[in-house]
Amino acid sequence: MKRSKYLLPTQKNDPAGIEIASHRLMLKAGMIRQLASGIYDMLPIGLKSLRKVENIIREEMNKAGALEVSLPYVQPAELWQETGRWEGNGKELLRFQDRHQRDFCLGPTHEEVITELVRGTVRSYKELPITLYQIQLKFRDEIRPRFGLMRGREFIMKDAYSFSATEESCNDCYQAMKLAYQNIFSRCGLQFQSVEADSGNIGGSASEEFMVLAATGEDAVVTNESGDYAANIEKAQSEEFIAQLPKEKYTSLAKVHTPGAKTIEDVSRQLAIDSKETVKTLIYKADEDFVVVVVPGDRQVNELVLPKVFQAQKVRPATEQEVKKLTDVPFGSLGVIDIDKQVKGISQIVFDTLVHPGRYYCMGANEKDYHWVGAKAGTDFIMQNQAHLHLVAEGDKHVGSNESLTLVRGIEVGHIFKLGTKYSQDMKAMFLDEQGKQQPFIMGCYGIGVGRTLAAAIEQGHDEHGIVLPPQLAPFEVAVVPVKYKDPAQKKVADDLYESLQAQGFDVILDDRDVGMGMKCKDADLIGVAATLIVGPKSIEEGVIEAKLRWQTDKQKVTPNDVSNWLRNGFEQYHAEPSSA
Repeated sequence: MKRSKYLLPTQKNDPAGIEIASHRLMLKAGMIRQLASGIYDMLPIGLKSLRKVENIIREEMNKAGALEVSLPYVQPAELWQETGRWEGNGKELLRFQDRHQRDFCLGPTHEEVITELVRGTVRSYKELPITLYQIQLKFRDEIRPRFGLMRGREFIMKDAYSFSATEESCNDCYQAMKLAYQNIFSRCGLQFQSVEADSGNIGGSASEEFMVLAATGEDAVVTNESGDYAANIEKAQSEEFIAQLPKEKYTSLAKVHTPGAKTIEDVSRQLAIDSKETVKTLIYKADEDFVVVVVPGDRQVNELVLPKVFQAQKVRPATEQEVKKLTDVPFGSLGVIDIDKQVKGISQIVFDTLVHPGRYYCMGANEKDYHWVGAKAGTDFIMQNQAHLHLVAEGDKHVGSNESLTLVRGIEVGHIFKLGTKYSQDMKAMFLDEQGKQQPFIMGCYGIGVGRTLAAAIEQGHDEHGIVLPPQLAPFEVAVVPVKYKDPAQKKVADDLYESLQAQGFDVILDDRDVGMGMKCKDADLIGVAATLIVGPKSIEEGVIEAKLRWQTDKQKVTPNDVSNWLRNGFEQYHAEPSSA
């Protein structure tokens, strides 16, 4: 491809208001262009790199024995109603009606559609196991789309689903997909880690996320010192030893005046106590019931675990207006002592496991500008129900050991689930087993964010000049850059080199523009071309090509006959040392 004929609108200056490197560089390099909030045009070089990610995924999925299908982007409401997710999903599900007033949605995921397909085509255990996958557009109406392809509303996803007759077979499918994912992300040149994860609203008995380690990642990954434990922060467990907690300042129950104290920080400052000596009392709505969660003041609630704790479809913080209907106690003054007398309509109270029996705590006194101090857990307030409600924090101890836990940032690029029979039971998707009895399919679900994988590779691979992608993902492997293409001698060498490399299977762009060398080389670096070959009058005189790999600083002189070997050796070197980018 010649550069003068290519749609490649690079920008000289950084786009304004962009928070992370991948979003900034993909816009600047002319890979993407925003059409609406969270919705992007994929321009030619962006699509080229995206297709390269897709090809790696497709090769590894095929190698693992999965079969490719293509499922509808538009899905009928009836299927979602079978599983209860039509009502259970919120505004992220974009619903609409056709001309006959029939309800549909744009597919954010395809569990219902794939289950409907298999229940209508697979009859016997003899046809199992089977794994089907697709690479297709999805749409989720994110409340706050951001970071370009990292969290868009419309995105490309690879989703796969396995159907098995036995738990053992389901486990085999799960492990095969896990290995395929490891191969995919390794081939994409990514530094990644698989971590234990929460299944969220997809459901199922077990799941793992594949995290690309990057400082700008939205997710936190929790690891221990020995490196044999890794979990998403929502799934991570920790314990806090009482001996390591600060000694309590107040050890007898008393009500104290705390004027204007509305936050844990306000209370801690006024009373000169550590925030670990406080607890906060929070009201949530679990489906139609109001419930109370009590956690230490220095901790955040892990809201992903609340549906399981309260056995509810949906749990969210109660609004200020809802709390006002329940009680006259203002926010910041709620406390668990005698809460049933002050707050009407609470169905359940659950305490975090870090609220230790026998410890003394400070909490709201259910009266404006007053707090209790020296409230003894298990005596002054009873803890009938306890659960692990808190998010793990840096320095917590690994459960069962004294090893400290560390938090690193990560970008979720893949997620695998054991779904079990959640969808097949709801949708009555059955097969005949060896005894001729009907049984529900045992399912697995496996997703990869294709655009997010490309964006994550850019988050890990960039410098002050632009994108540094591995050769297998770069929009072009090679840029042939003549100093002055109009010069007949340079044109001949550049054209011969371009045609020769293309014939040998390299993905090449020839920069034939009548612009300065500085702009040509800056553009090649910006868009992440893996290798640049410079053709100039001096190099022609010497019978060499000036060659440079994107992830190295020094140029080398290579004879035209040796260029292809030099490129292959350089690309293999990148595979051997991906961290060099």
